[in-house]
Amino acid sequence: MKEKKTKNETWEWIKALLIAFGLAAIIRVFLFTPIVVDGVSMMPTLENGDRMIVNKIVYTIGEPDRFDIVVFHAEEEKDYIKRIIGLPGDTVEYQNDVLYINGEPFEEPYLDQSKQEIAENQLTEDFTLLDKIQSEVVPEGHVFVLGDNRRQSKDSRHIGAVSIDEIIGSTRIVFWPFKDFGFVN
Repeated sequence: MKEKKTKNETWEWIKALLIAFGLAAIIRVFLFTPIVVDGVSMMPTLENGDRMIVNKIVYTIGEPDRFDIVVFHAEEEKDYIKRIIGLPGDTVEYQNDVLYINGEPFEEPYLDQSKQEIAENQLTEDFTLLDKIQSEVVPEGHVFVLGDNRRQSKDSRHIGAVSIDEIIGSTRIVFWPFKDFGFVN
């Protein structure tokens, strides 16, 4: 009788573990996945080595928003983390370190620290979409992305507009290092 109870208990543990691993796999593949920031292109918002959670379902049920931080497949078969600046149909232009979208100036508070550190120079060089992607507007089905570290970021100024289909998801949560745990804007 004890032997049957032990076998039954062992089988229950095995089933519980299989279910747990199955759920973890489903969550990671379809809902959320961790990512490690590699490089300095999003500093000071994100630091090299920050570990984040990527929400993979956000754009399945909704559309990208301006200033979302997204992870996408880049041409070099590497995933990039950048900030969405231009949405489909937008005009994007920089003049005297000011972002203009559809002719209207936009504040970028996430750049304030960087601008203060280099007060004598521009953080973002002057450009128009025509200069960078040979189009006056962001193409349909695409977004224009920039890294927050404008001087050291390989982004849409270099790789062109990013297809929305290449976006893995949005990320706003740093979970490691623990001192930086929380949401980023």
